[in-house]
Amino acid sequence: MAEMGYEQARDALEAVVKQLEAGGLSLEESLALWERGEALAAVCERHLAGARERVERALASVEDE
Repeated sequence: MAEMGYEQARDALEAVVKQLEAGGLSLEESLALWERGEALAAVCERHLAGARERVERALASVEDE
């Protein structure tokens, strides 16, 4: 899962949320989906943090010129 791109992880997370919101799942199924959603959210956050860092470096290099 860690090798997923941002868009792929985001889309998978969206699917997990839709399944959870639809209901009708057993407690075990709901917990497994919740755990998958948490892992997918972490992947998304890592990608976003990396993007923020790249933007900050780019802005800093422009300001230094």
